[in-house]
Amino acid sequence: MRVIRGLHNLRAAHRGCVATIGNFDGVHRGHQAILQQCREHASRWSVPLTVVVFEPQPREFFAGDQAPPRLTRLREKVRLLRDFGAEQVLVLPFNDALRSLTGREFIDQVLIGGLGVKHLVVGDDFRFGCDRRGDFALLAEVGREQGFGVEHTRTFTVDDERVSSSRVRTLLASGNFSAAARLLGRAYSLHGRVVRDQQLGRTIGVPTANLPLMAQPLTLRGVYAVVAELENGERYPAVANVGFRPTVGSKRPTLEVHLLDFKGDLYGQRMTVFPCARLRGEVKFDGLEALKAQIERDQNRARHYLTAAMGEKDSAQHHDAEQDDGEQYYSLPLASAPLGRETASSDSSSAGNSADANDG
Repeated sequence: MRVIRGLHNLRAAHRGCVATIGNFDGVHRGHQAILQQCREHASRWSVPLTVVVFEPQPREFFAGDQAPPRLTRLREKVRLLRDFGAEQVLVLPFNDALRSLTGREFIDQVLIGGLGVKHLVVGDDFRFGCDRRGDFALLAEVGREQGFGVEHTRTFTVDDERVSSSRVRTLLASGNFSAAARLLGRAYSLHGRVVRDQQLGRTIGVPTANLPLMAQPLTLRGVYAVVAELENGERYPAVANVGFRPTVGSKRPTLEVHLLDFKGDLYGQRMTVFPCARLRGEVKFDGLEALKAQIERDQNRARHYLTAAMGEKDSAQHHDAEQDDGEQYYSLPLASAPLGRETASSDSSSAGNSADANDG
């Protein structure tokens, strides 16, 4: 698959395609339906399927820290788009130059002059251009003039409700990982490469694999029972903290993962982490001993939940999973709500409130 960063990198070989435009955050089942719709036309035309995305996403450009948290980083998004049939991804830097284009200029420079689009699939509520004239009607009008087709995306619903990135975010923030997986078509996961950090975990007997997160709003925040998957495909029960580690005063968000049944060196390895159940919010403790005691309680709760839930999965009839659209996440113990609340001691009377505030 080709990844093209910016209009200036478009070449003649990239022209002539079926295209779609959007954020594709999460590449959920609604997005997957759009890609299938595009593949049908691309096959008919014998041309590549091209997905146009923006980096940063427009709402991030305008709203900054107030923008909704991302479900997928660009790297993961590109991988998922490839898996679902995209042959080219055009990544447009969303900056002052791009936002200053009128609707017609965007069409002329990106779709006609840049991609030589033969067919375009977009939502009928798609808006673009500084003049606010860029919409489905304008695309259809120019398409008739220039000889390319335009059609709107098919709505994809689960439980009679349209699948959307915002709906997935709401489910994840509420701890309903099972329902989120139904919308995504896979279990939600976090990815990264294990790096050396302060190594404070080792000093209190709880070594952790640290995966740095982007300095953006977090989709999840708190402590979770998770399943960690290593590069070799092996999976381990684990407990993870997502956030800023208030007890040690971290300025950048980090994913800290303690594998419950693992001994070895993970530095430099890529890891995939599947959050399964929310245990609690982040709390600032009055010292490392208090933190260590709470971590031990978190480990016990995570182990108990994962062991019990996996036992239930193993004893369930496999045909039940097949009846539910053949989801690939059936083997993971995904909770539908946070586990029962547990009081966490801290050095502040507001700690309980701060934990609740992390519910998203």
